[in-house]
Amino acid sequence: MSSLGFSLLFVVFFALTLGLRFWLAGRHIRHVLRHRASVPAEFAPKVPLAAHQKAADYTVAKTRLGIVSLLWGGVVLIGFTLLGGLQALSTALLPVTGPGTLHQMALVVAFAVLSGLLDLPLDWYRQFVLEERFGFNKMTPGLWVADMVKGALVGAVIGLPLMWVILALMEKSGDLWWLWAWCVWSGFQLLMMVLYPTVIAPMFNKFTPLADVSLKERIEGLMARVGFASKGLFVMDGSKRSAHGNAYFSGFGANKRIVFFDTLLSRLEPQEIEAVLAHELGHFKLKHIIKRIAVMFALSLGFLALLGYLKTQAWFYTGLGVTPMMDASNDGMALILFALVLPIFTFVLAPLNSITSRKHEFEADAFAAKHTDHRDLVSALVKMYEDNASTLTPDPLYSSFYDSHPPASVRVNHLNMAAA
Repeated sequence: MSSLGFSLLFVVFFALTLGLRFWLAGRHIRHVLRHRASVPAEFAPKVPLAAHQKAADYTVAKTRLGIVSLLWGGVVLIGFTLLGGLQALSTALLPVTGPGTLHQMALVVAFAVLSGLLDLPLDWYRQFVLEERFGFNKMTPGLWVADMVKGALVGAVIGLPLMWVILALMEKSGDLWWLWAWCVWSGFQLLMMVLYPTVIAPMFNKFTPLADVSLKERIEGLMARVGFASKGLFVMDGSKRSAHGNAYFSGFGANKRIVFFDTLLSRLEPQEIEAVLAHELGHFKLKHIIKRIAVMFALSLGFLALLGYLKTQAWFYTGLGVTPMMDASNDGMALILFALVLPIFTFVLAPLNSITSRKHEFEADAFAAKHTDHRDLVSALVKMYEDNASTLTPDPLYSSFYDSHPPASVRVNHLNMAAA
């Protein structure tokens, strides 16, 4: 392929992807506003009209901010690639680092820092304007900055050694570098599943053992019935940052933890909490987590193999506004370019991931209905939709691209039919 041909291909996919995302966002906004005036019949007895309208307004505000983010992201992408931003950055760093691995590492770090800085205004607006307007923000500016600094430090401590290993493999391990890099990456992902709950997450949030004895006994009874062993039940101080609530598993193997947001526990009844946990246990017992990990590993292997081919092709660089160095490594540049353009070429496949994810959600719901009263899960879901201002009327096509969970009405009807 020629560099001009690849440039044209990139521009065509860029325009199609951006256009599709704008069109989906517009559909979503119109659909939500069209159903704003009344609560869907199946939810009318439980969801007040004011809550439904708040969810609609919140959804529309987030989607409109998403459109602004799309526009800004498109400008940044073109600026880094076709307009020569990455080339200028590489040229500026070269006199300081010289060619080689150090230059490639510096390039990746500089790109990451610049990208983060360019995203800061929208991140700030999202947290302190949009979330604040709808009553969800509990974070102070100081905590926001502290989280950002800690995140950067943790990323540097973990990411820099990993990046050095990957770049060294790309440069020195031959044509099959991508296979060895995949082994390192997969091992790193598994290690993070073990370390995250006990080492990384406590740097940002406080985790305390569940103190409610009756609720703990109820949950332990459920875990015994389904054959699940956990390292503990913990409550996370999610209210320090947001009014949104959730529950999740963390860890891997014998290091599994169950974590509840304090905001969730304050809102749901004990039987509803049990039903929500039964859904999460369903993901584990039905091996959804293992299946997702396997898919993630398979995809990463395929993408690394593709990168192994692309990094040797001059048109891949020149077609994206970069002049590769002929007598030195271009591996860091290849990583950046690949990460930038991959979403442009793969966005159209997003519904395939949603189909699989939604199938798992239906199966986990059925598991929960088998081990608890399905009405408790329905009640909990309705409360969570209301508390998180999640719209009950998303545009179906938009939802198929962006939502890993089925729309509320589909999920609740599926639960009721499964239990009938």
